[in-house]
Amino acid sequence: MAAMTSSARPLLNRRLAEFGTTIFAEMSALALSTGSINLGQGFPDTDGPEQVREAAVRALRDGRGNQYPPGPGVPELRAAIAEHQKRRYGIELDADREVLVTAGATEAIAASLLALVEPGDEVIAFEPYYDSYAASIAMAGGTRVPVTLRPSVEDGAARFRLDLDELRAAITPRTRLLLINTPHNPTGTVLTRAELTAIAELAVERDLLVVTDEVYEHLTFDGAEHVPLATLPGMRERTVTIGSAGKTFSFTGWKVGWVTSTPELVTAVRSAKQFLTYVSAGPFQYAVAEALALPDSYFADFRADMTAKRDLLAAGLTEAGFEVFRPAGTYFVTTDIRPLDASGDGFAFCRALPERCGVVAIPNAVFYDDRAAGAPFVRFAFCKREDVLAEAVGRLKRL
Repeated sequence: MAAMTSSARPLLNRRLAEFGTTIFAEMSALALSTGSINLGQGFPDTDGPEQVREAAVRALRDGRGNQYPPGPGVPELRAAIAEHQKRRYGIELDADREVLVTAGATEAIAASLLALVEPGDEVIAFEPYYDSYAASIAMAGGTRVPVTLRPSVEDGAARFRLDLDELRAAITPRTRLLLINTPHNPTGTVLTRAELTAIAELAVERDLLVVTDEVYEHLTFDGAEHVPLATLPGMRERTVTIGSAGKTFSFTGWKVGWVTSTPELVTAVRSAKQFLTYVSAGPFQYAVAEALALPDSYFADFRADMTAKRDLLAAGLTEAGFEVFRPAGTYFVTTDIRPLDASGDGFAFCRALPERCGVVAIPNAVFYDDRAAGAPFVRFAFCKREDVLAEAVGRLKRL
């Protein structure tokens, strides 16, 4: 018997009406149906360090985390996160009051926005933006205000840049929060210390909260510096910093992320988080605690490996005819398709690409409110084995 529904009202909450099935699901299904190489969704095709995987197995066998872990996260992981922030950036944290473990960075983003944003508040986010940002702002009842990163050429290199004047102009009396992502997905831009200092000065001047997504903090290239916003003057007390184990240690399925901030902000975020997953990933939390204590050589080798993969894919995309925006961070390369397709329709290009040459990519327009601004840009992931990337590059030459 069919369920009784009201014909006057849609089933889906109106705040989520604009969000259908994600482009990642669509393109991954297309990869499967066509036997294509999937350079769309950003997950590695190999696991991370064996010693970290064995730490998870050991935790499972020892019965650590098999039942509900503590709400804020297991003490070992919270201590490891605090030590990581101190060792890498000089940020002093109280592991008991200023660290919260989450079900990946996606939950950390959602919980932060649900906790800190009320209906009518404006949230400024740089576009193109990670797709969960828009949905989380909508669920919180906030109003999304995009500030567009625009392509430019400097010293012969193409990159996406922030217009600080445009950011300043976007701030209104209703602005509650800035949602910052650096290193930036999908463009690969790493905001400079000067840019972040200007953002910090704006936040202090206008008394704004900031949520900063730093999940790619260990993936910067060519000397680019990752500067946590919380280290800048006036920002410690107004910044919620989000980190994640998935991107750094190549265990994306474990979904272990974290929030660090002041006790007051962490308490606020925890108030929302406890009604989302409550807790998660118990045994994996112990493994991530060991991963964060790996020597600096691990992080250097990881960066070097990803740099080589970036260079392999970027060179292949250039040879295939794309205009390539060489990323300073993350594990994505953004390209402009117009040298290959004058229409500049990234959606149509990506949907046809598997049949044309057996490779899947993501149209960047899905990450924009201004779809026209993002239309000609397409993102490829290089967090894959080198032989897979080499095969993809060979196939792309058919274009």
